[in-house]
Amino acid sequence: MKIGIVSDLHGKLPGAAVEALQGVDRIICAGDVEREPLLWELQTVAPVICVMGNNDYGRIDAPFWASPTIGGVKFLIVHRPEDVGVPAPDVQVVVHGHTHIPRNQRIGNVLYVNPGSTTRPRGGSDPSIAIMEIEDGAVADVRFVTV
Repeated sequence: MKIGIVSDLHGKLPGAAVEALQGVDRIICAGDVEREPLLWELQTVAPVICVMGNNDYGRIDAPFWASPTIGGVKFLIVHRPEDVGVPAPDVQVVVHGHTHIPRNQRIGNVLYVNPGSTTRPRGGSDPSIAIMEIEDGAVADVRFVTV
């Protein structure tokens, strides 16, 4: 199963990001969309799970956090990394945005992933999304795609 991960769109969805998401089974959006029609556009590619970012208040209809199981992998999705706290014992992957800096880091038994920002990268990174591969109920690969 292939999961596309985006965050920090800030009102723009580059065509390169939509192209890079082609073929994914699900899209996770970690917030700061700012324009709900961008979520509708993402929905034309694959089903979307989105959480609200700090710039989304009153702009999109999304929860502050989500905890889906996708492909047998339990996720916690938030916008800001400081909102994670201590993940529940069954959480395998935390997805967040907010920093605009790509992250693929294992801490204990939890993998932390930030796709970076599609429009406003920071820390010397390029505009990016992440593609996660799930096989047999586990994360097999995470790669970043420059958009």
